[in-house]
Amino acid sequence: MSRERARRRAEREAEQARQATLRAEREARLARRRRRIGRVTAPLRRRPVRIAAQGGIRARRRRAQNGVVAVLFLVVQVIAWLLWSSWAARLGVLVLSALFAPLFVILVFDRRS
Repeated sequence: MSRERARRRAEREAEQARQATLRAEREARLARRRRRIGRVTAPLRRRPVRIAAQGGIRARRRRAQNGVVAVLFLVVQVIAWLLWSSWAARLGVLVLSALFAPLFVILVFDRRS
């Protein structure tokens, strides 16, 4: 009886040792992978810079308006690229859009105050 128990305990310990070695190999492999990925992505990471955005109603409104202007600017550029194959026409639309964007902001969004 005690021999049987000893044999089963030895089998359990051998299985646990095998599982421990597999776990250690897996962890070592994951650590190597993390280091390798870290070496590749480290130059790409930037230091976090906290930019305190203004939280007032006017600041939120201005951000929303600027977003609308930027989206409309991009839409005009995409339409120009699709309609004309001439580089001169595309460049002309870009220059005119850049010139008329502030006028658009003044006319559409009353920013006098």
